[in-house]
Order: sequence, then structure tokens, then C-alpha cells
Amino acid sequence: MSSSMYASSIPVFERMLGATSKILAKAATDAEERGIDPNVLLNARLAPDMFPLVRQVQIATDMAKGCCSRLAGSEVPKWEDTETSFAQLQDRIERALAHMRAFVPDQLNGSEDRDIQLLIGAQTMDFKGLPYLQFFVLPNFYFHLSMTYAILRHNGLRVGKRDFLGAT
Repeated sequence: MSSSMYASSIPVFERMLGATSKILAKAATDAEERGIDPNVLLNARLAPDMFPLVRQVQIATDMAKGCCSRLAGSEVPKWEDTETSFAQLQDRIERALAHMRAFVPDQLNGSEDRDIQLLIGAQTMDFKGLPYLQFFVLPNFYFHLSMTYAILRHNGLRVGKRDFLGAT
């Protein structure tokens, strides 16, 4: 069975961002029920030198929208990282999903050998499309979603692996 660049990216991003959206909704409700200031959770981190929850979601959505755009040879939309509430994070996820859903399979399929160049800080990283997706985007995407889950779980949100995986 063969796969495609579209099938290996957009449906994965959709499912996992959808699952994260549900987890964030649970977190907002849980904070209200337990009388916790949502800012405590939004700014929580597992270690002093890691990004807080809000930044984890921003990076995950950036990974998804950037990947789809680059594989399609389109310009990556630039979004300001100004979210300060669960509602704003939900909106960011919805914008990312809408952006990805605008692509059709023919725009991504065949991009395995597309040249991708990223400037990260002062470092330029060069990829071909398939290794970019498999070894850069997907690991980073899952890492930041895992940190989102772990931060909330660490702070008492009652979620499990099925929530993270988006099990129905």
C-alpha cells in the first residue's frame, strides 16, 4: 500500500489538532469548575526553561500550517503569537484547520523532492519534502502537542491517552 504526502500530513494534523482542541476545551471547563485562573494553566510549563502551554499550541499550529504551505509551494501565512486565552487558542487551531483544508491532494502529492529551506534563528536548514515532513515537522508537531497534554495533565486535568490520540 502506498501513501501520499497529502495523506501523511493534512489528515494527521487535522486529527491531532482536533484532539488538542477538545483537550483545551476540557481544560477551560476544568479551570472554571475548580476555580483556577486560566492564566495559571496557559502559562504553565513542566520545567523553567521550556515554553509555556500557550507557546506549545502556537508552535504546533505553525508546524502544521507551515508544512502544508511549503509542501504545496505556497507562501506560509504569518500569524502573530498574541493568544492569551483558551478561546484565542481555539481560534488559532480553527484558523490552522481552515488553512489546511483549503489544500487539495494534488497540491501536496508529488512534493517528496520539493526543496524546502527554513531559516531558524541564524541557521539555514535545507530539506527535501519527504524528509522535511517525516523527520522535522511530524516530530516537532507531536512534541509540542505532547507538551500541551503533559502540562495540562500535570496540572490535574483528567485526560488520558485516548484524549491525546483523538479516539472517538
